[in-house]
Amino acid sequence: MFVELLAAGALGVFSHVKSKDFVRKRLRFTSIVEKPGLGLFSGAIATVAAAPVVAVLPIVGAGTAIAFGAAIGTGVAVGARQARQGLLPED
Repeated sequence: MFVELLAAGALGVFSHVKSKDFVRKRLRFTSIVEKPGLGLFSGAIATVAAAPVVAVLPIVGAGTAIAFGAAIGTGVAVGARQARQGLLPED
C-alpha cells in the first residue's frame, strides 16, 4: 500500500510541475489560456486517458488515475493563470 501511495504522489507532483511549465512556456501567447475551464477540461481528459493504463498495471489503481488527472488539471490552471498575469517562466 505504501508503494502505491508513493507512486501516486510522485506521479502527481511530476505531472503538476510539467503541465504548469508547459502551459506557461508554450501556450502563453495563445488564446487558449483565456478559457476559464481549461484546467478542469484537461484534468478530465487526463483522467480518462490514464484509466486504461492503470487498469493494466498491477501496482496502481483508480486513485492513481484520479490523482494524475487532478495534478494535470491544477497544473494547467496555475500555468494559465501565470501566463495571463504575464509572469515569465524561469529557465
